[in-house]
Amino acid sequence: MIFEVPERYNASSLLDENLAGGRGAKVAVRTETDELTYAELHDRVCRAGRALGALGVEREQRVLMAMDDTPAWPTVFLGAIRIGAVPVPVSYLDTAGNFLHFVRDSGARLILVEAPALGTMQEAMAELDPAPQIVVANGDGQGGESLDALLAAHPGELDPADTHRDDFAFWLFSAGSTGLPKGVVHLQHDIAYTTATFAREILHIAEDDVCFSTTKLYHAYGMGNGMSFPFAVGATAVLMAGKPDPAKILAHIEKFRPSLFFSVPTLYARLSDAPEAASTDFSSIRMCCSAAEPLAPEVLRRWQHVSGVEICDGIGSTEMLHIYCSNRPGDVHPGTSGRPVPGYELKLLDEDERPVGRGEVGNLFVKGDSALAFYWHQHEKTKQSVRGDWYFTGDRYRETDEGVFVYEGRADDMIKIGGLWASPISIENALIEHPDVLEVAAIGVEAEFTTRVKAFVVARGSDRSPELADDLRVWCKQRLRRYEYPEFIEFLDELPKTPTGKIQRYKLRSLANTSQSFA
Repeated sequence: MIFEVPERYNASSLLDENLAGGRGAKVAVRTETDELTYAELHDRVCRAGRALGALGVEREQRVLMAMDDTPAWPTVFLGAIRIGAVPVPVSYLDTAGNFLHFVRDSGARLILVEAPALGTMQEAMAELDPAPQIVVANGDGQGGESLDALLAAHPGELDPADTHRDDFAFWLFSAGSTGLPKGVVHLQHDIAYTTATFAREILHIAEDDVCFSTTKLYHAYGMGNGMSFPFAVGATAVLMAGKPDPAKILAHIEKFRPSLFFSVPTLYARLSDAPEAASTDFSSIRMCCSAAEPLAPEVLRRWQHVSGVEICDGIGSTEMLHIYCSNRPGDVHPGTSGRPVPGYELKLLDEDERPVGRGEVGNLFVKGDSALAFYWHQHEKTKQSVRGDWYFTGDRYRETDEGVFVYEGRADDMIKIGGLWASPISIENALIEHPDVLEVAAIGVEAEFTTRVKAFVVARGSDRSPELADDLRVWCKQRLRRYEYPEFIEFLDELPKTPTGKIQRYKLRSLANTSQSFA
């Protein structure tokens, strides 16, 4: 595949191309309460760029975005890129501890935060002196400037900064094995590469498509589904704020009639079992995509039964920005990640980095021009993961005789839950702070066709009751992100360890398959 981005390129020019193509009056974004045309969105993006500049944001300075999926998200994201600044989107539901880490690590010059998360952000910023200025999105600005007021105060014409295709464009944070999320640095050309590969070659996306993603925009998968891909061709993006509740998702499908639907295995399972699914009209959907974690064949079967549409499962990553290996419509192999997406190459190597044969399990490496530039402040991790043109994914796969790739697990101890990485270290650190916990180890286990956290706990005293297990769950919910807390807790007399004291997680994984947990 031959693909070339102009040397001078700014990723926000996606919008300019739509205006030049006569699509200014076309609806770019729809929500439950609002819609914006491409001309209106372009105007808001230019205003946002001017507003950020007026607040002192300069080229390559970072702008932290803790925002929900509303039109304000692409407005700020593309507005920052338009002036050569670097947006850094994160979940607005994250913890104060992680907000503090994001700001310290990125050196963010400015913070934009969703109104409901303002208190948590202010709590985090109380640790800093001086702290970055805070702008409130979708709120009245109490405790910070209002984004709406800033947009209204600035004109809407602004040429994109004269950036190089290899300049910084944006960062995404990905969880790390040390427990602290690491900044993944992406360049101006990376979005264009994903739209030329997965969007055009697999989705065959066109101007008349309507895209609806349950995965949030701050996630690499969601950003492609709900912004990059539709904006690349003048299609319409449906944005849904708030929790991805099955009834709400199905109501959006009925109301907005998406042609491309993107979700994750956990939600496909819940949607298939939802009472509202039987009466939902899925006829507008021509293709469903799944990523973030392996799709169980049974979930695929259930979804096809209720919707009549097959799911094209694939694998992508924050580091590669979107999906690089995928099933295709009419070529779905249940229980697999499909074939390499045109524009990407895959190889499987053994522990000595020698190629393995078909049918043999190896470590997955991927090559493609949407790969991260490096991990911010993580030189050693960058050297471990970026091997010339190849990125070491940390996943173990095998390739079948038919040339499709089958997931066999992780090469490290990270846990992927609903498409989000969780560090066992973070979970264990939270649990070990409880006064009744002596030792703990966390692993991922399969439950209801998806991955959940299980914690093995050595208690300080004799109490091993279900009540203590419930207390530990509540403890974790107050200290961890919502998907990290352990749904399953089992008490042990001691943890299996090597002679040097390292926990033998593979023994715990084996034990998890045969033991009974308090659920």
